[in-house]
Amino acid sequence: MIRQTPKLAASAGVNPFVGRWRITAMELWDRKDLDLVVPAFIEFNRDGLGEFQFIAVQGFLDFRVGERGGAPAVEFSWEGQDDADPSLGRGWAIICDGKLEGRWFFHRGDDSWFLASKVSRSAPKAPPTRVARPRR
Repeated sequence: MIRQTPKLAASAGVNPFVGRWRITAMELWDRKDLDLVVPAFIEFNRDGLGEFQFIAVQGFLDFRVGERGGAPAVEFSWEGQDDADPSLGRGWAIICDGKLEGRWFFHRGDDSWFLASKVSRSAPKAPPTRVARPRR
């Protein structure tokens, strides 16, 4: 069970889970299958919501950050679709050696461990801002 840590949950600046993670392995499926539709991913946003997709399973997350065994941890519920059929479940993950490791559960169905790596995104450079000066 994850012990809620309000300090981590409230401060997105220190939330180590925020961002996109590339799912690189799952217990029940081969790597090539994970990327059937898009490169498999799980993403945690600053607002406590997120999204994911692997194989033909895609949907949205609602997550909470806390601790598990003294390490930062995240627990989430999800809903979406599995090959166009409604689906839902839950999961959890910890960060170990810079990788996201956890377990994915389908409600009344399969469960699988997963491994993911953080995707580094270089922020696009914004064009210079032009300030309109009043005409005289």
